[in-house]
Amino acid sequence: MATLPNPLRSPADTGLELPPGTRVVDTADGAWDEPLLWYGDESASPGSWAALRALGRPVGLLPVLIDGGMRTQWPEHWDLMPARTTYPGDHDAEDVLSEVWEAYAEDELGLDDSATDWPGLAPVPAEAGPDTPDGLAAEIADQMTQMDFSPAGMRAALVPARRSADIPAAIGWSGPLNHENDVARLCAVLRSWEDRFGARVVVLGFDTMVVSVSRPPTTAAEAEALAAEHFAFCPDNIQQSTLNTLRTYAEKAVLNQETWAFWWD
Repeated sequence: MATLPNPLRSPADTGLELPPGTRVVDTADGAWDEPLLWYGDESASPGSWAALRALGRPVGLLPVLIDGGMRTQWPEHWDLMPARTTYPGDHDAEDVLSEVWEAYAEDELGLDDSATDWPGLAPVPAEAGPDTPDGLAAEIADQMTQMDFSPAGMRAALVPARRSADIPAAIGWSGPLNHENDVARLCAVLRSWEDRFGARVVVLGFDTMVVSVSRPPTTAAEAEALAAEHFAFCPDNIQQSTLNTLRTYAEKAVLNQETWAFWWD
């Protein structure tokens, strides 16, 4: 993994008083030089995300909720690959998205020739949401800890990262491996979504991600433009869904939605 300009301290040497938890150092390539993340032994509860953000941010650590999923699989069994992960700042979001679109959109979305050209990045929504990005992320995190869909529950974690979009790259997350071998390229897209839509990475699972969105598209045109980006970021969201056209996906999963969920098969 490429070194950040100012390396951030890990949970092992911050001096923080953390509750009982696990420091993850094992990866698919063997032990890493320092912990990639820390996560609590107990299930997260409302307030956990916000509390860890306040605790960790001054020392370069950011919070994320960890979803154990159907298999009760925690990060030490996620095949993390930090040694193969580059730096998100070395990639351009539009280059990443247009590359996938031009390779797969025509065949997999059934588009005619007039619609196969990359449409460009979606515009910043005309209307701003009422919440700050981090304020909404805290609200979404609280909601996620109260939901019953994850049999293993959620755990609160801290990751050495400068911005929320970089969290997957900071731990060498391999969730999208069947779609993208270097998650830093997708983190470049997440950075762009941070800037345009106030996005924050709130939950990571083995191959799932939930993002909070404080400035979502509020018009059909904005939503359809962004749906093209979602397809390039995570084709399974449309290919393996009942929302299997860009227009339907835009209407149901993007328009005015304060959370975006992604899953890679």
